[in-house]
Amino acid sequence: MSISARRLRVLSLSTLFPCPQRPAFGGFVASQMAAVVAEDALDLVMLNPIGLPIWPICALGPYRALAQCPATSRLGGLIVHHPRFRLIPRLDADGNPARLARAVLPLVRHIHAEQPFDLVDAQFYFPDGPAARIVAADLGLPFTVKARGADIHYWGARPRALRQMRAAGAAARVQMAVSAALARDMVALGLPEASLRVHYTGLDRARFHPRPRAAARAEVARRLGLSLPEGVPWLVCPGALIPRKGQMLAAEALALLPDAHLVLAGAGPDEAALRARATQADVAGRVHLAGQVSHDMLPLLLAAADVAMLPSASEGLANVWVEALACGAPLVIPDIGGAREVVTAASAGRIAARTPAAIAAAIAGLLRQPPLPEEVAAHAARFSWQANARALIKLWHEAAG
Repeated sequence: MSISARRLRVLSLSTLFPCPQRPAFGGFVASQMAAVVAEDALDLVMLNPIGLPIWPICALGPYRALAQCPATSRLGGLIVHHPRFRLIPRLDADGNPARLARAVLPLVRHIHAEQPFDLVDAQFYFPDGPAARIVAADLGLPFTVKARGADIHYWGARPRALRQMRAAGAAARVQMAVSAALARDMVALGLPEASLRVHYTGLDRARFHPRPRAAARAEVARRLGLSLPEGVPWLVCPGALIPRKGQMLAAEALALLPDAHLVLAGAGPDEAALRARATQADVAGRVHLAGQVSHDMLPLLLAAADVAMLPSASEGLANVWVEALACGAPLVIPDIGGAREVVTAASAGRIAARTPAAIAAAIAGLLRQPPLPEEVAAHAARFSWQANARALIKLWHEAAG
């Protein structure tokens, strides 16, 4: 029976995906796949390989909880398989695709024998893409691979990983990029242009929308225990506290904005260094570390912001850019990735160099002439998870032929 005469059946592999022990991990991929399932246009099987080191390391730190992840879980109407593969932390990350593929193939062959797949999909370029190439070749199937940002900019700078990525790109029926800018970066790395398609991110429009700013601030302050004076500008910087996200620049820019307060929404290894830098810059009393913000709190926090600032070193097209716009918060972001595909007018925000002075000047301009939240939100009108899912299904059909 031809594919056109029956439902397409897709095996999608994503190392970044929620599991019971990490319910918020890779939430944007989960949102995408939930929207795909809701379209009821194909059959989707989700594979979320869990990397674990050897004993006794697997019993330490975050690995201890992750080792308790069940073999399968359910996310809405989607069954998710969580096979284990051997992780060698810090020493051989470039070898993850081969180990991952070896670990998942027995399960994949079993499922395929019971009900065949038509297509293998990888939701990140590394390690997922090279692993999907191995799995697809074993099953004799076409495959697709998606690039999101760091999987290109970080792994593409590692020669051994890049060789595997180029092999995956050459074999993939369709490659996807979250922005046209990222697609250009991929071509520059030697990935084939002919199979590249831009596939923009989605947006939960029921959650991310403008709210009365004063009410949103009061609720955020109450729920997060923040104490900010009334009548001051709120600058929100969401993201993991890691060097690539640039929160140090945000704190240094704050020193040039004497009335503003900065809320850092995220957790990570840079927290102590950020506190120390805020003290050195004499802004410790105006920098508020909110920690990891919940799924329900983020829309409120963005709606409370006068400006959302994200001075990252690299992005593809960050989901939080679109989410901030949808909540009425104009952006101040560097000229990276798909920034110019999102900030297309002054009412969407400013693109600023990654220096404290440039960031502060861009913020000051927005504070002097703030766009209306509804004007800002209009720039996110073209994004939705439904549109994202329909575009993805179309690309999968193209790849499956």
